[in-house]
Amino acid sequence: MASIFKRNGRKNEPYTIQYTNHLGKRVTVKGMTDKGLTEQLAAKLETEARLRESGLVDPAQEQFAEQKLVPIAQHLAAYEESLEDNSGKHVKLTMTRVRRIVAGAELATLADVTQEAVQKFLRSLRKSENIGHRTYNHYLQAMDGFLNWCVTTNRLVVNPLHGLERLNAEVDVRHNRRALTAEEVGLLLTSARASGVQIQRYTGEERARIYTLSYMTGLRKNELASLTPRSFRLDADPPTVTIEAKNSKHRRKDVLPLHTELVPLLREWLSKLSPSDKLFPKLAGRKTWLMVRKDLERIGIPYETEEGIADFHAAGRHSHITELLRNGASLPEAMKLARHTDVKMTMRYTHIGLDDQAKAIEYLAPPVGVAEPAALAAPPENRALHGRCISGGFGCPDASPIDADRSPRNDATPCGSEGFGTERHSVSRDGKMEAAGIEPASCDTAAEASTCVFGRLMFAGEGSAEKARPGPAHNFSRLACSGHCHEASLICWLVFGLLRQGFRNQGSLSLGSQSELLFSSCCLISFLRGQLINHGMPPRLMVIQSNPIAPGHPGGSGHPQS
Repeated sequence: MASIFKRNGRKNEPYTIQYTNHLGKRVTVKGMTDKGLTEQLAAKLETEARLRESGLVDPAQEQFAEQKLVPIAQHLAAYEESLEDNSGKHVKLTMTRVRRIVAGAELATLADVTQEAVQKFLRSLRKSENIGHRTYNHYLQAMDGFLNWCVTTNRLVVNPLHGLERLNAEVDVRHNRRALTAEEVGLLLTSARASGVQIQRYTGEERARIYTLSYMTGLRKNELASLTPRSFRLDADPPTVTIEAKNSKHRRKDVLPLHTELVPLLREWLSKLSPSDKLFPKLAGRKTWLMVRKDLERIGIPYETEEGIADFHAAGRHSHITELLRNGASLPEAMKLARHTDVKMTMRYTHIGLDDQAKAIEYLAPPVGVAEPAALAAPPENRALHGRCISGGFGCPDASPIDADRSPRNDATPCGSEGFGTERHSVSRDGKMEAAGIEPASCDTAAEASTCVFGRLMFAGEGSAEKARPGPAHNFSRLACSGHCHEASLICWLVFGLLRQGFRNQGSLSLGSQSELLFSSCCLISFLRGQLINHGMPPRLMVIQSNPIAPGHPGGSGHPQS
């Protein structure tokens, strides 16, 4: 039962109410100066306590309802205190944006926050101040963060801005950045050192050091400003630089490897500093974009082009990430070195131009085994340096030039008396490679070609005539040898020599199937190729296919050749 009374008995003194809440605790509440109204309030409080106790009213929902009626300024003050672990710049920028939305949209309490009210203000701000899409999204992100905090702290049930779409920042880029090439960075360092003037209170040598460290590490300006000799471990394996969590943008401690060429420079730069001295004092507050702009313009490199501006962040961090990918680093590696949590962010820092795309397209391998019509019609001097194998004979020219003093002995095919053919085919000497390095196989001995055709494999027994394997002849394989043709010729001669020695006593091939013969040849070729590579001779051999040669084709069973 609720009770009302006056503490001091004065005439205009408000009454005091005491009642038992739903938790069984005696609660004292200030009433009114009118006794009748105070009795009504006491009865209401007592009724609500009974409803809560019986479960007909959810205390949590009542708490949310009460929080919605609290002035929003109180919530903002509590939210600002919760951001103390962040940098002062981040707290100031976030709270400025949130308070501007609250004031502009006339939000007195959390109950007043709606998507319509916030969106209406931001649209008017975009028109009046011509803010870009990215800035619009930053305002919305700040307000969204505040309301998410209200949900976390049980001030709101849900975020009223949940689902509100951001603007597409890609269609309204106000400050696009471009990366510098390694050559342009080198010219920037030369310009700074040779300038002989101070910019933003840094000498030319000091600016060159700042540019060098920014490009070689990819660190942000505030991270560079925090570096001291204690940040470096130059004797570690590998050498590293450490960014403490309080100085890192994402508030995590980062340890990054250092480029080997940067280590001796750092030894010299740090030799005259005490362990706690800043490497670049007061860098965080300097206009680094102005430094880069003046040093670039001194050597004729434009600060701004159609691709974007080359400010300090672009010349350092953007160029660092772009050059990593240009020089062979994988995208996951670049993402880790940039300390991004999303590969999409890394891609924003990657500036791949048309020249880079033209170089990349050259890595695409053309179709193997298919020759362009233009390549087939090319004159003999444009053909690649290759050998030819036909009907049991193998011919491949050596690397010696054609001249009047050339000995006929050099043109003879080794082991001609042992059952191997002696025909030779002329090929070009310019070392150029056709598209895909392969032509269709041919048994025409007068044509220059790049493939080897085995119409038949024949071996002669000692003191007996040549014996051929019965049945239809096959095009067992095409072997395209490019580059060092004489080394490829040596491989083929060694393979056939070994096979001949293995079967010379049998008078003919006796493998179980033609596939077994092909497999054996491939194994020998792979082994011998590895031996040649180990001795500095890198021929490239590819087994392309094994096709039957129809009877009647030169080299087939219908046209045996000796």
